[in-house]
Amino acid sequence: MEFQTKYVNTLTLIMMGINKTQQRLIVEEYCKKHPKIGHSQLARIIYKEHSEIYKDVDSVRIYVRRIRGKHGNKNRKSSLKKDLFEEFQRSPASQVKNPYLLPESYEIKREPFILPKANKNILVISDLHIPYHNIESITLALNYGKNANIDTIIINGDLLDFYQLSRFHKDPRKRRASEELQAARQFLQILRHHFKAANIYFLLGNHDVRYQLWLESKAVELLGCEEFELGSLLRLGELGITLLDDRTLIKAGKLIITHGHLVIRGVFAPVNAARGAYMRAKQSILIGHTHKISEHTETNMDGDITTTWSTGCLSELSPDYNPFANCYAHGFAHVRVTGNDGGFSVKNIRIFNGQIL
Repeated sequence: MEFQTKYVNTLTLIMMGINKTQQRLIVEEYCKKHPKIGHSQLARIIYKEHSEIYKDVDSVRIYVRRIRGKHGNKNRKSSLKKDLFEEFQRSPASQVKNPYLLPESYEIKREPFILPKANKNILVISDLHIPYHNIESITLALNYGKNANIDTIIINGDLLDFYQLSRFHKDPRKRRASEELQAARQFLQILRHHFKAANIYFLLGNHDVRYQLWLESKAVELLGCEEFELGSLLRLGELGITLLDDRTLIKAGKLIITHGHLVIRGVFAPVNAARGAYMRAKQSILIGHTHKISEHTETNMDGDITTTWSTGCLSELSPDYNPFANCYAHGFAHVRVTGNDGGFSVKNIRIFNGQIL
């Protein structure tokens, strides 16, 4: 009887060892496949798909942290496999900066995206809201870019509309997200075909990020999967187009270019969007977002001039959400960076009745 008990205990220990090995191997595979997904989120995904193997989500999270080298210095040193370790933040130097050993910080320090010095002749288009774009105004903008021999194109947000992914009431008869993506891919292919040598940057706007917000609320399991990222769906890599997060400030010389939804915020936009942007930025900035064309200039006591601009859109002027008296206008901008001191010039161009004014 004693022999039988020892045999059962030994067998149990062996099975526990096999089970733990299997648990670790599964987590390693997920860590390899989804390196950008956070520890807790990845643990939830693994547990949902393998709940019969793990005790709970917390036990999976412990494995994830160990495999990524985030389970303490002792674990990092004793681990035989370090290929999946994340870049370790703490070092003797950083310890000096944290003498009180405060909790780990997730602070993000954002840096502007500085355009290469070769990007000096820039076409700025925004707010196409595909598939609710205006073909005539886009044609005029692209023709202008060709005639001006631009070397850079900035899509300054809201390339897509993502109507069906909106949190607002939706008409089910309107275009599906898949159709919007197909139309946007077609536009980007045309853009690259006609501007083969140009550097093209796509800065996300508030409508573009609707897709990411939808993933976060409706399809958490797909977060971090490269195949489902917007850049992959639009095939930006194949087209040589650089994707920039909506929280990015683009610097063309001393001019800041950004979509504007994080500058002009709140329910009521200012009457003069450019002045509203100045009141927030206090430096030269060019935004889209409002679909309104405006300019504002301030001079300080030293005689220095600061000017801000808001550009028109290249989409329909009477959308369902604001069909009347909205002061929307078609337009785009032409930016030139002059010299090596960051100087620049801006033409804020209006389109009216099929003509550039």
